[in-house]
Amino acid sequence: MPRVRYRVARHRRHKKVLKRAKGFWGSRAVLYRTAMETAARGDKFATIHRRRKKRDFRRLWVARINAACRALGMTYSQFMAGLKKAEVALNRKALADTAVRDGGAFAKLVQQAKTALAG
Repeated sequence: MPRVRYRVARHRRHKKVLKRAKGFWGSRAVLYRTAMETAARGDKFATIHRRRKKRDFRRLWVARINAACRALGMTYSQFMAGLKKAEVALNRKALADTAVRDGGAFAKLVQQAKTALAG
């Protein structure tokens, strides 16, 4: 029985890794071992930042809502408490979008929150 040599399989495996390492600097894109290490590190950061992106967007939405509320004489925490009391079920993404694109509608929401807190 002839012995098996992994030429084709190894070559394909290496090509797959080197394709992922395309665009890396210097030997990181050329040498298999360093390309493997760098690609693995890149995957790790991709996973971390996929989760991080969710936090970053939420912070952005809160900052936008807060800025719009303060322009109308209310703080973010008071506004959110007022909306909860008024039973307005809008998420922060929708509120931030409304604050940026439609100031009149957002002013009505602020007024609604103020009324709910007062009453």
